[in-house]
Amino acid sequence: MRRFAQLFVFVTILSGSAGFSFANGDGEDASRVGKGDDVRPNIVFLLADDQSTYSVGCYGNPDVKTPNMDRLARDGVLFDNHYNTTAICMASRANIFTGMYEYKTGCNFMHGDMKPEVWELSYPVALRKAGYLTAFAGKFGLVVEGKGLCEEDFDFWGGGPGQTSYATASNRAMKKYAKDYPHSTLSYAAFAQDVIRESVNQEKPFCLSISFKAPHKPAVPDPRFDAVYKDATFTKPANFGREHGEHLSPQSKMGRQYPRFSEWKYDTDYDGEMRKYHQQIYGIDVALGMIRDELDAQGIADNTVVIYTSDNGYICGSHGYGSKVLPMEESSRVPLMIYDPRSPLNGQQVRCQALTGNIDFAATIVELAGESIHSDSDGISLLPLLKDPNADGHEQIAFINAWGSRATTSMTCITPRFKYTYWWYGDDEMEPVEELFDTEKDPLELTNLASNPEYSAVLEKMRARYDQELDAWKTEAVSYNDYEKYGTLFDRTVPLADKAAALGKKRKKNAGR
Repeated sequence: MRRFAQLFVFVTILSGSAGFSFANGDGEDASRVGKGDDVRPNIVFLLADDQSTYSVGCYGNPDVKTPNMDRLARDGVLFDNHYNTTAICMASRANIFTGMYEYKTGCNFMHGDMKPEVWELSYPVALRKAGYLTAFAGKFGLVVEGKGLCEEDFDFWGGGPGQTSYATASNRAMKKYAKDYPHSTLSYAAFAQDVIRESVNQEKPFCLSISFKAPHKPAVPDPRFDAVYKDATFTKPANFGREHGEHLSPQSKMGRQYPRFSEWKYDTDYDGEMRKYHQQIYGIDVALGMIRDELDAQGIADNTVVIYTSDNGYICGSHGYGSKVLPMEESSRVPLMIYDPRSPLNGQQVRCQALTGNIDFAATIVELAGESIHSDSDGISLLPLLKDPNADGHEQIAFINAWGSRATTSMTCITPRFKYTYWWYGDDEMEPVEELFDTEKDPLELTNLASNPEYSAVLEKMRARYDQELDAWKTEAVSYNDYEKYGTLFDRTVPLADKAAALGKKRKKNAGR
């Protein structure tokens, strides 16, 4: 059993599998019980912002209280090897909406907005065309050229621009919930309740997407939950602190993630920081409970699929870093729980070890609606894994960072067992380096195996897999928003001097810093 309890304790859980059929657009699943004549399932997609796996009890942390997330995992399937292919909010949301890698969405901070033809490939557009009522609330996270936040593409709207606010009254589309729920986290649950009730009244299937602001910094927990972690202390992960980051690349220390270990007081006030962090997640947990209770109250829980995940993980002091973006496990791997009430696996506390990514959500949601995903999708449907948790996931996925300090930009290839990163950047202080981690035997990434002769054959295989991912980038990257150059920068075979030329300048001392 893989790394789900890597930071704390191992929990042994039985798993099982059985075959069953999902509803399709023709309504062939006779087991469906719900409202109206449309037998397609309702879909609830819930997205946290900056939530790590170690913030959830079912991932092995006994210090936290997440009863509704734990229940969702018990009821459905918990995924132990789920990664975001870009660990920053704008790009990750583009991945999720479209099912494509960042270099195909062309969308991230410091690069540019999404093109309308790319948005047309998104799952909300596809489901609305398929007859679903579509709803969105929370942090939309991106802008589409000529369409803004795409409010007109949803039947129910509670979204907002930028980072949105923890104060409900400051979010224009959510103001009506401010009196009862002044903190935004629970206001989104109230929005969800209204959408569920109205969809039942209209007797139409719905696709509800909620993007919580929590637990994104600056931390602003809902004060109604102040007592939950009052005076609590938290076990530090075994890879906590700078002494466990000396083996990591010098390039990874050139971005804002490295100083944030101290700037955000993980080194001096770990318990205080984690109280705020976990209290915000507790608020999401309560919101999840409110939403599932409403599904029960409306009599449609048995035909509603609930998906819970995060846009990226979070580094809260592991290896002496903070924040996200980097390829380390704490920022790239995130929680994922899926409950489909029609699955025979339900209640068996099943954990799925297949390799999955945020590029898979669009294909999964579109297939749930009985439709086909667009041909440019990089993702796969996760529905077969809800039939059989031992079914195939990805053989490999790419993890991308094309944001922030030039030195920290890089590409990573991840397989179910190994993770390979090529740090391309070099100057007078550092040379390009490789990292290779065995995430099965070393889930805390404490030993870089790139120079270990016993792993030379593995290294060569991972280099080849990495090159496959880069070839796809070179072939399929959009021609705008400055993505094409990374085909050269991330190439292991191109001399550093030629990479400087690709940046439009000669290599100089400290070039590109």
